[in-house]
Amino acid sequence: MSEPYDTDPRRSGASRARQPYDAAPDAYTDPSDLPADEPRGGRRRREDADRATAGDDTGHGDSGHGDSGSGDSAATGERAEPPKDYGRAGRNVPVSILVAVGLLLVILTPLFFFKPLFLVILVAAAGLGIWEMTRALRTSGARPPLIPLLGGGVAMICLAWFSGVDALSIGLLITVLATMVWRMGDGPAGYQRDMGAAALIMVYVPFLLGFAAPLTTPEDGKWRILATLAAVVLSDTGGFVSGVLFGKHPMAPTISPKKSWEGFAGSIVATGVGSAAILWALLDVAPWKGVLFGMVVSVAAVLGDLAESLLKRDLGIKDMSNILPGHGGIMDRLDSIVFAVPTAYLLLSVLAPPA
Repeated sequence: MSEPYDTDPRRSGASRARQPYDAAPDAYTDPSDLPADEPRGGRRRREDADRATAGDDTGHGDSGHGDSGSGDSAATGERAEPPKDYGRAGRNVPVSILVAVGLLLVILTPLFFFKPLFLVILVAAAGLGIWEMTRALRTSGARPPLIPLLGGGVAMICLAWFSGVDALSIGLLITVLATMVWRMGDGPAGYQRDMGAAALIMVYVPFLLGFAAPLTTPEDGKWRILATLAAVVLSDTGGFVSGVLFGKHPMAPTISPKKSWEGFAGSIVATGVGSAAILWALLDVAPWKGVLFGMVVSVAAVLGDLAESLLKRDLGIKDMSNILPGHGGIMDRLDSIVFAVPTAYLLLSVLAPPA
């Protein structure tokens, strides 16, 4: 396994202005740059904050998420504690498992007992994801307008729920136009930059996530969602276990240092075998089709994980937020799902077309 990616801008060459949004403005300040008459206590606190920030690592295990917290100490001016060492796992595994199980229950319970509530879950997930992405991209200087993005995200999910994929595309177009008009009110400065950030958000979060809505439309829609989520979980778990036990060859060291080719192979194998059994049991799909489904969805899930890790590296942040203990933010959990859901929708439309 490669050494953890260095997030200290003084060593990585990143701009000091690009720092985690929850860190203090001077969290990355080099102590040698301070005035000579600064009190020793202030210098020591800055050094502590600098070391704590430099010790962060975006990845954990084989899934690329981390446990946040050191930035908060720097922001409040308190003495920063050294990050906890969770070994090769890279995270607090019991806490992560409990949170993951809780999220799965929140997602799946409405599907089996009160399906309309699943629409509320999708809207809430999209809204939180848009908020996190908007907040994170502002560290780069971009100012995507939050209100039209939230309104457009809700519209996209609802249109997809009631009218399918075609309506989802129309919702995306409406959101683009509404955001362009809204942003005009702030003048020409940075317009292209802000619209580029807004386009990334509206496609990456509500549009891709919106494919979950038509996936539930058929009579067996709940099983299709269950099979998709099971494939993502198998990919994440298989990759994590295989990476921790056998990982030696980094897959993308500059993006996700702890992700290995051995872990990727474990993701493919676990998802292919597991999906063969799950799709055969739930949707009466031939095992070979289940293997194909699992392997392709696993590749999509890994690419989604890498895509978000790349974005966080570029922004110089560790997690999108810290609202989920052991996982970071909502987007730190949805990164694999937003790529896997449209992939599963397209595959199941061919491999198991609705009756």
